[in-house]
Parts: sequence; structure tokens; C-alpha cells
Amino acid sequence: MISFVSFDSLPRRAVPALIAAVLALNISVACADGDVKTAPPEKIQKLEKIEITSHYDNGVGTSDAASQGTVTAKLIENRPTLRPGEVLEFVPGLVVTQHSGEGKANQYFLRGFNLDHGTDFATFIAGMPINARSHAHGQGYTDINFLIPELVERINYKKGPYFADEGDFASAGAAHIELYNRLNQGIAALTVGEHQFTRGVFAASTAAGAGTLLYGLELTRDNSVFEVPEHVRKASGVLRYSQGTPGNGFGITAMAYDNKWTANDQIAQRAVDQRLVTRFGSQDPSDGGLTSRYSLSFDWKRRHENSLTEFNVYAVRSRLNLFSNFTYFLEHPADLGDAINGDQFEQEERRQIYGFDLAQTFFSKVNGLDMTNRFGVQTRYDKLDPVALYSTERRQRAGSTSESRVREGSAAAFFENTLQWNAKFRTIAGLRFDRFNFDVASNIAENSGKTADHITSPKLSLIFGPWAKTEFFLNYGEGFHSNDARGTTEHITPKERLPADPVTPLVKGRGSEVGLRTQIVPGLESSLAVWRLNLASELVFSGDAGDTSASRPTVRRGIEWNNHYIAAPWLLFDLDLAWSRTRFTQDDPLGNFVPGSVERVASFGAAVTELGPWFGEFHVRYFGPRTLIEDNSRRSRSTTVASLRAGYKINQKWKVTLDVFNLFDREANTIDYFYSSRLRGEAAAGADDIHFHPGEPREFRVSLTGRF
Repeated sequence: MISFVSFDSLPRRAVPALIAAVLALNISVACADGDVKTAPPEKIQKLEKIEITSHYDNGVGTSDAASQGTVTAKLIENRPTLRPGEVLEFVPGLVVTQHSGEGKANQYFLRGFNLDHGTDFATFIAGMPINARSHAHGQGYTDINFLIPELVERINYKKGPYFADEGDFASAGAAHIELYNRLNQGIAALTVGEHQFTRGVFAASTAAGAGTLLYGLELTRDNSVFEVPEHVRKASGVLRYSQGTPGNGFGITAMAYDNKWTANDQIAQRAVDQRLVTRFGSQDPSDGGLTSRYSLSFDWKRRHENSLTEFNVYAVRSRLNLFSNFTYFLEHPADLGDAINGDQFEQEERRQIYGFDLAQTFFSKVNGLDMTNRFGVQTRYDKLDPVALYSTERRQRAGSTSESRVREGSAAAFFENTLQWNAKFRTIAGLRFDRFNFDVASNIAENSGKTADHITSPKLSLIFGPWAKTEFFLNYGEGFHSNDARGTTEHITPKERLPADPVTPLVKGRGSEVGLRTQIVPGLESSLAVWRLNLASELVFSGDAGDTSASRPTVRRGIEWNNHYIAAPWLLFDLDLAWSRTRFTQDDPLGNFVPGSVERVASFGAAVTELGPWFGEFHVRYFGPRTLIEDNSRRSRSTTVASLRAGYKINQKWKVTLDVFNLFDREANTIDYFYSSRLRGEAAAGADDIHFHPGEPREFRVSLTGRF
């Protein structure tokens, strides 16, 4: 059998030869004129399956906004990734970095946002929400280190608050990571690299009763390049049973993850300049943490002639103990007689999450027009006991700053109507209602309490075309992110014990977008989006506490241009460019720039899929400079990093792959901040300085992969 994604996605010169080859083998081909060509039956023979696929499934007619799309497993397979979190970097314009150890959630940047660890970008894996509410380290904390990339079938991404089924944390966008139901072949892979990096993966699927059982296991060990070895010890497992098809069946998924590591947090630039530490040194070698996550979920879809029912239910249990020291000796200057040696603190939480989503879609005709109505309800309940902050010294608790028990529940209902007015125009109108309840019991009595809030979010999209294989989009929507439950009941600051005002529980965002998508050039999928997003309250990084705090409202504007080109059946190109401008909308003498906001992002990839036994990809990413302080007087450097994957298929079952990260060995930082800290021996007031986390130098990894 020979299968193609679409003749339209191939170079025009390749189509006649492919049709001729198919006809010679007597396989029926439906031509553009509706005729069906068939060759003599005596020439029928079985052939090896050939697939010609792109990295993205973003053709005309596949989405409701120019910035919406799908990443295929082919891109995930071809492009080298240094860490699991970089799977999200396949979303055009999104940057994934790290400022700590390889067990902590990554740092994310998109559409003018420093998303911190995930706020304002919603992430889902196998139908489960990953963003953690009222998290010990940061609101919307998105840790996907438990993900096994080889089991990802596709990533469906959306940008902007234009979609009625997306709620909390989705103002900038959302990504839904879908896992395979069945692997065509089992996988056994071993990767070794510098700094004692080893990673083993084993995954396969087998028939089980009327369905399929998929199982996977990953074990990773890594010391990294830093002078203080990170001692990463990670284990991830997946067990999934499914029946039917992804569009009409069910699946049960169990996942387990455990990780321990030593962290190398950001260091002060002056400490490097004074040669107190090297770029890869540490200012508190006892930083690090341990985390675990266990989940069970059930997804079910039933397609009828004129309707579709979707149901998903999940339960998650997780824990985190995170030890960090960002200011060194600013709060506890040991050389001045303080009882605690240094500013290290522990953020601890034990979390349980329960929830379900239910959606019903009806397909009908009204006065001859195709119409779709979709109704849905979504619930989620987070139980944290405890979520706490402690003063520590070398991971030993020395004092308690705050300890809380949090119960946070939400329920949402949404409606979305799609109407095809004619062959060239359709509308999508939606409405969403969310209600949240917060219950906080704090060791500081004044900070205990209950509160509730609700928000209504309208949505509207207009889609025109296609004309000449080009369609146009107008999108508008309102969305929101929730704030930390503890902030909604806080009346006294936990550290200074000073009066404080509670924060707004739900923060509204309002966005709009004008875009187009075209395939007018054979083999090229191209999209252009001009967007704007207003946020009623910004979350800004607070260096002295190592967390974020609510700030003034903001406005963001930007342009994105994404291009994916199939130059030949074996050669693919990707080019994504993004520019944005971010400002506070209320004037302040401090300045109106938003610290950490990204301005320019560029990504280019060239992939050889199958050139005989050879395959590989060259990829380069540009991460532009960012303002680090409100008056823009301090800025980060830009970062340009290239990577290379080169592979050789030994035979049908075995292949060897060489990955080179930071190909040109550029000295770059993965993150930069500007705040006050104090080195040992400095004046008690410390000093304002840039603090950075260095990117890894050139690094080699070799993998041997078997298919069975």
C-alpha cells in the first residue's frame, strides 16, 4: 500500500510520476476530474508502505485561526531535543529554557510573555491539565519532565484566547499533547553522551483482548556540564490500554514519574567577573530537589451519524520538594552573626487533582447550511496539603515562613456554534463561563479564608475563503488566568508580616488576531498572523523571593510568520519568525517595560527524512534580547544556538544517531534576571546585578535504536 498525506503538499513536478507509478501497480486513483484509473489486476503486488509527510499538519482548511496548527510525530522524531520540555518548543514562536536543575519545570516564552513556568499558556497531556494552580514555586507551574517524547503522536496547539473549550492559563495559547494508542513497531533505544549522560527507552504495543496495550519505560542519568554534578536520576513509565480508533473508542492511561537532582541555579555576573565562580560554577551546591507524579485517566469518544460525545476523567497525585537560593546571603548574612547560613529556602507541596471534561457536538443543517453546535462542561479540584515555604540551610529546615492547606475547585460551561454560511465563509461564535472557589487554611490566621469568583468569556471567529488556496481569519476572544489561592485571602505578608491586600482571583485577558494561511506555492504551507493581547494584571518575577507577584495591566502586539516547505519527498524546511512589543498600560516612574518580555524569536530547520539510509536535521533558534527592568536600562543578550542530528539506518530494524547540541559552541545564557543579591563578604545591602544561567557548551550524544 502506498499512502500520501496530500498531492497538494507535494512538489508539482513529483505528482505525475507518483500517479504513473500507482497506475502501473493497478491501484485505483481518484483524479481531479473525478475519473478513476485502474491498471490490470495481474500486475497487483504488495509494496512496502511509503509515507510522505510534513512536520506540521497546517494546510488550508485545517484550523480556525492562522496561528492554530498541529505538530506531527515526524518533527518530534527528526529534531534533537536536549530535554523533554523542549517538545513544547515545536510550537512555532515558543522558546523553552532552563534556569535550574533538570527536574524543575522549564522556563517558557511566547508572544511577548515571560511565561515563567507556564502561566498564561495551558498545557495538556493525554487530556490531563499540567499547569498547577496555587503551586509552591509559581502559578501555572508546567512540569513535563515525565513525558517520553517517543510516545507523542501529535501536538495540537492554539494561540490566543479565541477558543471556547480553553479556560484557565490559556490567554497566550494552549498545547494538547496526544499519545499513541498503538506503535507500528516496538522501540528499544540507548543514548550515551558526555558528562555521564545515559538514557534508555523501551516501548511497545501488543494486542490485548479487543484492544491494544501500549507500554513504555524511560530511565535517565545525567551529571551535566556543571562543576557541581547534577546527579539526575529520573524514571518515567506509561501504560495505556485502548479500543477502537482515536475518534471513536476509549483509552485508559496510567503514568508514573520520579526524579531527584542537584540544581545549578542562576549565578551573579559580578561573581564570575571577580572569579569567585566560573560560568559553570554554583553559589549554593546544596540546591536541588525531588519530585514525583502519578496519574490515571480515562478518555472516551463515541461518534454517531449526527453527533459526537467526548468524555475525559483524570486523577493525579504529585509531590515536590524544591531547594533554591537566588540571593545567597542577602537575607541571612552569616558573617554578620545571623543564625542561618545563607538564603536557601524550600518550597514543598503535596497535591491531588481530580477532574473531568464532557462535550457533546451536534452536526446539522439549517436552511441548507451546515451547522455544528458544541456544548461542554469542565470541572477540576486541587487539594494541596501542605503547600509551604521554609528557610533551609543545606536542605535542612531552619524555620517556617508559611504553611497552608488549600482546596481549589472550578467548574466551567461552554458553548460554541459553527455555521458555514457559504462555500467561502464560516463563523464560530462561543461563550464560556468559569467559576472558582478558594479555601485556604494558613498557619498565619489572618491569611486563612474562603473566596469565590467567576468570569464570562465571549469568543468570535470569522473565516473567509479559500481563494487561490488562501484563507483569511478574524479572531476575537476573552480569556483569563487564575491567581494563587493564597494570594486571594492574604492580609499579611508571610515574610515581613506587613499588611497586604488580597489579589484578584481571576485576571481577564482580551485578544484579537488578523491572519491568513496559504498553499499557493506548491509544497509550501505559510501563515501570517498580526495579534494583540491586553491583560488586566501582569505577573512579574520577584528576585528577592524567587517567585512572581501581580503588577500593572499590560498590552502586547506582535506578528508571526510561519513557513513549512516540502522541497522534495526527502527534504523539508521550516522557518518561523515572531516579533512582539510589550508595555505596561499604566504609567509609573519606574518605567513601562515588562521585565523578561521576549521581543524577537526565529527558528529554522532543514530535515533530510530518508536519503537512502541517511536522515537528519539541522536546526537553529534565535532568542532575542529582553528588557530586565522596567526602565529598560538593563537588557539580556540574545541567544543563537544550533543543533544537528545525523542518522544512519543500518538495516530495517536498527539505526544509529548522532546529536550535537550547541553545534558552534556559542557562549550563551538560557535565562537572565536583574535583582539584588549579596555575595559572602559584601556589604549587608548587597548589590543589584544581572543573574544568569549559562547554556550548555557543545555536547555530543549517540543513540542506538532498534525496532521490533
